Amino acid sequence: MQNNYESAIAFVFFILFIGVAIWISLLHQPSGKIQLLSNTSAIIIGIGLLILNLAIAGASLINIKDSWRVGVIEDQKTELITTGIYQFTRNPYFVSYLIMLIAYTIILQNLILLILSIFGFFVIARMIKKEEKYLYSIHGDVYLQYKTRVPRYLII
Repeated sequence: MQNNYESAIAFVFFILFIGVAIWISLLHQPSGKIQLLSNTSAIIIGIGLLILNLAIAGASLINIKDSWRVGVIEDQKTELITTGIYQFTRNPYFVSYLIMLIAYTIILQNLILLILSIFGFFVIARMIKKEEKYLYSIHGDVYLQYKTRVPRYLII
């Protein structure tokens, strides 16, 4: 039950985030606007991050094959994937979500999205920690060795 609850919270959060981003983008002078970059710079950086987001998410789905699932499913035994993009990050699909949050926050330069992005980071971090605990219970020392070689995100 808890797995469905956490997955539902994450799903609702991402729908909320995208909805707020769309709402903000439709307004010409939205509340919470923080102008840190020129609009052109923000769009270029943001689009670059969205392309990176799609590349990482795509590579993640290609590499994970049949081991993909939403949340931890205790009775499901999955293969530990350590090749492809999983050589660079243990959680590429989650990393792609974080990059997406950052991209929209940069493009729209909005305090509301910044706050939601920070909250989103904590939601994702919690899901990752639960996933890591599950993977250790299934794969033991093999997972611990993988964990020492490959960062949780891209750099840490």
